[in-house]
Amino acid sequence: MIRAIIIDDEPSLREINRNILTDNFNDIEVVGEACSVEEGVALINNVDPDLVLLDIELEGGTGFHILQKVDYSKFKTIFVTAFNQFAIKAIKFCAIDYILKPVNEFEFCNAVSNAIKAIDKDSGQKQIHNLLSQIEDKKAPQKIVLRTSDALYLTEISNILFCKSDNSYTTFYLADNKEIIVSKSIKEYCELFEEHGFFRPHQSYLVNLNQIAKIDKTDGGFIIMKNGNEIPISTRRKQALMQAIETI
Repeated sequence: MIRAIIIDDEPSLREINRNILTDNFNDIEVVGEACSVEEGVALINNVDPDLVLLDIELEGGTGFHILQKVDYSKFKTIFVTAFNQFAIKAIKFCAIDYILKPVNEFEFCNAVSNAIKAIDKDSGQKQIHNLLSQIEDKKAPQKIVLRTSDALYLTEISNILFCKSDNSYTTFYLADNKEIIVSKSIKEYCELFEEHGFFRPHQSYLVNLNQIAKIDKTDGGFIIMKNGNEIPISTRRKQALMQAIETI
């Protein structure tokens, strides 16, 4: 039986989360609830949960403050939060599951199912450590966690040459010739990397402008990356690409 706790400062939302867990997961037992940072820390230390549903905005601080005070390697964390652009962006960079309020039951169950599958595979320590570092620094992250079906890769963003889309999958091509395939669309990474000098020259590609060797203008134009890969440029994005290169 998986032991779960719910930490949220709104009683009605704790009830909703508890009911969804009870109705959809026979192998999960809710063993406690808390509404503040202080109560949350005490609850985690007392009941030793496997899964923590954690709100970001709490009485006495944030969910991040709780994680700083406990051994987060012992449980999986799912954030349940209202829209908070900075926090959600950091969570995405770390490949941690989250649920937006108001809670959608399908998205909730999907996040919980992912967490259950990951409980026996890894502790998620890399992800939480990277997240807390970003939250504390309040700077654009320098690393991203790429989660595949069998591993987590903590990757320097500057070492990403380009990304290639394959429907709902994205392949990352790295400077060390490694390729990593993740089950997320390239659109999500366009949004994440907007502050890191990346540009989408073609519907299927997202390139690191700092990893471009040259722009070849023959045959409609294409990008040559430092590793020799050629990336097509769509006609309607050519001018914007040239402008983007001039700003780096």
